[in-house]
Amino acid sequence: MPQIKAAVCTGFNDPLAIETLDLRAPLAGEIEVTLDAVAICHSDIHFAEGGWGGDLPAVYGHEAAGRITALGDGVAGLALGNRVVVTLIRACGTCANCAGGRPTICDTPNPGPSPLSRADGTSVVQAMNCGAFAERVVVDQSQVVPLPEDMPAEAVALLACGVITGIGAVVNAAKLRAGEDVVVIGAGGVGLTAIPGARIAGARRIVAVDMSDEKLAIAKEFGATDGVLASAKSPWRQAHKALGRGADAVIVTVGAIPAYNDAPRYLGWGGRMIMVGMPHSGAMAEYEPVMLAYMSQGMTGSKMGDVVLRRDIPWMTDLYRQGRLKLDELVSGRWSLDQINDAIADTKTGGAKRNVILF
Repeated sequence: MPQIKAAVCTGFNDPLAIETLDLRAPLAGEIEVTLDAVAICHSDIHFAEGGWGGDLPAVYGHEAAGRITALGDGVAGLALGNRVVVTLIRACGTCANCAGGRPTICDTPNPGPSPLSRADGTSVVQAMNCGAFAERVVVDQSQVVPLPEDMPAEAVALLACGVITGIGAVVNAAKLRAGEDVVVIGAGGVGLTAIPGARIAGARRIVAVDMSDEKLAIAKEFGATDGVLASAKSPWRQAHKALGRGADAVIVTVGAIPAYNDAPRYLGWGGRMIMVGMPHSGAMAEYEPVMLAYMSQGMTGSKMGDVVLRRDIPWMTDLYRQGRLKLDELVSGRWSLDQINDAIADTKTGGAKRNVILF
């Protein structure tokens, strides 16, 4: 059985350990991808901290790019050597949600047994259907999309999660119409893709909200028309002043309860809040149902931007190649697999846009 190096979580909040693991060959409908890059998402960090539970030992990582190096039986439309983006979205393609164009909430993803194990036979969890903090992965064919050869590995990797989540939250979940106003809470990796998503969708004004002046300046480079410090007194009043009214859509890209508590205050009549950032399990937000009802406002969850991979990723790829979508500029730092704990620590400071592990 082939062996790979991987960063393994053996205890929540402990540093990841670089281990040599066994990776089984792809079964029917699966492919093996040798990775070129994997980005570090805050979701990986939340899992490694135990914020969402889960079993250990586990390999996290779900925002990856690489090349197909083995095919299982029955794989269609993919070939050895294809450059692909590897996502966590595993979909059966036939359940009611998949048939209705919502594969991110597939009823029957059927992940099956993990392809990862230690030399002594101990199974290692392939977290989020990917386990991409590793040199190679075995995933279902539904999880990948072929992409052009001329795209850098880092740009391809970012299309696996942060980019589709941010743009999809605006276009698919909020269904933003041209001329509407948007507030994006959080100017991190996802927020910095929601902002250009709003611009592409035709937003009149886009207000970024963040705790950092530096990140607000970066948000304007990515298309925000205005910036508001979240630490200011009643920051929603500043957003209302910039817009001249309440927002039509508020995109919450951070998993912070204070952000969720404040988000409805940014909304105008008939506005909708799109819930993207995911706090730790059990965390509770507070809001006034009477205000939501009286002002005809709505709250909508958005998992992975409600994307349809083979519809939305090629579109976003074309925007990137036209120069209308910034991906290269999202990369804050490049690290090796052996440096992954340093890369995670840097990500947790809040200053990074996206840190990427290169193989």
